[in-house]
Amino acid sequence: RVVGSIAADITRSVTRDAESALNDLIADAQLAATDGARDGAAVMAFMNPGGVRADLTFAPSPAGEAPGAVAYGEAFTVQPFGNSLVTLSQTGAQIETMLEQQFVGCSNNQAFNRVLQVSNGFEYAWDKTRPACDRIDPASVRLNGVTIAPAASYRVTVNNFLADGGDQFLVLKQGTNRLGGDVDLDALAKHLQGTVAGAPYAPPAPARIQRLDTSTTSCPSN
Repeated sequence: RVVGSIAADITRSVTRDAESALNDLIADAQLAATDGARDGAAVMAFMNPGGVRADLTFAPSPAGEAPGAVAYGEAFTVQPFGNSLVTLSQTGAQIETMLEQQFVGCSNNQAFNRVLQVSNGFEYAWDKTRPACDRIDPASVRLNGVTIAPAASYRVTVNNFLADGGDQFLVLKQGTNRLGGDVDLDALAKHLQGTVAGAPYAPPAPARIQRLDTSTTSCPSN
């Protein structure tokens, strides 16, 4: 079953320490599935990079669909875990803490740098050379161009694995007013369905997360 169409390969971050086009697409799909007033009223979504298990490729799969067509089975290979979406409320301060918990050295004992992927409209900058738990520039954490306020409340969508503190994002367990949503794979398929009749999906270059230092990192691929 074809669920969408892509204009070129859309790849993930194998090292999990950088933004990627595919992970951005998935975060966008999760926001689109939960931004309605009855669906959670989410304003941002975050996706754990380890939950994305394969690339979306332009070449036909063994199922034999046309080049660029995305079969449901291909989408399943990308997101095979069957997690459900959860929309919850967090303060701006908690969101900044979550971003700090991506990196080794904080009290959540992150095993290696694990950069969450973010939905369109959300952006921030980080610097590996700064001390642990102080690598995020607070002024750079913006939603639709506006710096988030520490005391303000925001509706955030993640999968249920993250919502329960998975991958050591422990601050997400403090989220309130939780509302369950679609299975993550269904959210992705729905987001891609609009491309079947229209123009194939062509992701922009990843530019939501800015790294201020110039050094490189190496993280596990599994």
